[in-house]
Order: sequence, then structure tokens, then C-alpha cells
Amino acid sequence: MKLSRTKEHHFGWLAAIPLLDVTFLLIFFLLLSSNFILQPGISVSVPLSRFTLGPQINPQIISITGGAAPAIYFHDQKVALEQLGPLLDQAKKESRPIIIKADRFTPYSLVVEVANLSLEHGITSVALATTPPK
Repeated sequence: MKLSRTKEHHFGWLAAIPLLDVTFLLIFFLLLSSNFILQPGISVSVPLSRFTLGPQINPQIISITGGAAPAIYFHDQKVALEQLGPLLDQAKKESRPIIIKADRFTPYSLVVEVANLSLEHGITSVALATTPPK
């Protein structure tokens, strides 16, 4: 007597498992090989220094570009030096440190003006960003 099944089993879905594994491995590889931006904002070439400040907790970054007409960026938006004061008053309420990320070709007087303006508006922690030499 020959027995027959009453319910048919289809194992075609098992072929999708290796395809799914390869897809997850590809996604994992792409995530690990991508470049992560540690400091978002405007790209500037900061000066080198052997002495660097340790990592800051949740800093606010003021970027100053170099060149013939330096520009100031706060919260990734271009602002004039006169507009920076009221923005710093709002930033003081958050009690976060300020990091001035100035290009190495920025006039020193502008960097000092921004630092003084930050201190005048009650920001207690102002630091200058540098990169360690290689």
C-alpha cells in the first residue's frame, strides 16, 4: 500500500535565505566603509597644535572661513558679526560650550572678536579648535 500526503510542502522559499544573507552583508559592509562626519558644519582647515582639548559634551560650533572675505557660520547658517550677539544670548540659555572653528588663514583679529563677543554674552566655556599634527 502506497501512502500519499494530504498536504503539499513547497520548499522554494528556502532559496531566498542565502540571498537575504548576502544583502545584509552588503549593507553591513557599506555602513562600515562609509566616512562618518564627526563634526558637522562648514569645512575649514584648522591650524595644527600638539596640545588639543579633549572631547566636549554637546558643543555649539562657530565656524569662520578664511580668505579675502571671511564668513561666520553659527548653527550652519551664515551670520554677520553684528547678528552673532543676539544668537549667543539664545545659546547661553542652553549652557553648552562654544568651539570656535576658524580656518588657519582667518585674520586673528576676527577670531579674537568672536571669542570676546562670546564671553561678553555670558558664554563661560569658549575654546579654539585645532588638529593634532601627524
